Amino acid sequence: MYNAYAYKHTIEIRLLQFAGLALEQNDNNDTNFKKDKDGMTTVQDNPPAIMIVEDDERLADLTCEYLQSNGLGVTVVSDGEEAIRRIRADQPDLVVLDLMLPGADGLTVCREVRSAYKNPILMLTARTDDMDQVLGLEMGADDYVAKPVKPRVLLARIRALLRRVETDSERDNSPARLEFGALVIDNSAREVTLAGDSVDLTSAEYDLLWLLASNAGTVLSRETIFEKLRGIQYDGQDRSIDVRISRIRPKVGDDPENPKRIKTVRSKGYLFVKEIGAI
Repeated sequence: MYNAYAYKHTIEIRLLQFAGLALEQNDNNDTNFKKDKDGMTTVQDNPPAIMIVEDDERLADLTCEYLQSNGLGVTVVSDGEEAIRRIRADQPDLVVLDLMLPGADGLTVCREVRSAYKNPILMLTARTDDMDQVLGLEMGADDYVAKPVKPRVLLARIRALLRRVETDSERDNSPARLEFGALVIDNSAREVTLAGDSVDLTSAEYDLLWLLASNAGTVLSRETIFEKLRGIQYDGQDRSIDVRISRIRPKVGDDPENPKRIKTVRSKGYLFVKEIGAI
């Protein structure tokens, strides 16, 4: 008889051995599994579509098998130029994007697809290279993990990003629309306009802008922002929030050199100003 759990466990062993990591105990808290009325584990229809962009064939195959065994639908693309075409055409629920690729590198892929692709991009970066992480975020990545990464950590990051998108789409207890002069934020459509012109924001940038704007007049610490947006504690070193703020400011008509709308409050955090000139 086919034993799904044994197969899943074998896949995890293969992947962890390939990565040179110690085996961790598997759990059954899978994104796409549910219990039926008899307590049996079943697979839900329409699993989240994940696109892995990775040119290392063996690593890509093992990662694909691992994610599939955890209830995700996975496709693999090995070339950067092909990834640009496929992401635009297929619109996967999430992209796992390596930096080093033939055809076009990961930063180029991220930059080229961002205007037409609003779902999360999870960038794989070098462990010790902060610049890779900063550049990835500046190009529009929603999050990053440093290589080599434990498979279960990668899975957890993917699940967190998928949960964030699902939560955003289902949130109905906050105002649907915020207006600050010429700046209009429509949360029901997740759209932002400035003087009637559409503002192009990534999913992560929109989430951050909405969090700040819906708490206009209140200073939000980095710790609070991390907890609200990523569900993790701020480690005191991660610069992703700062990078996103620097990208959002010019998009909403704020002067990056002398911001009036989104202010940095030294040693405290960020403040979205309700009325420019009021403080």
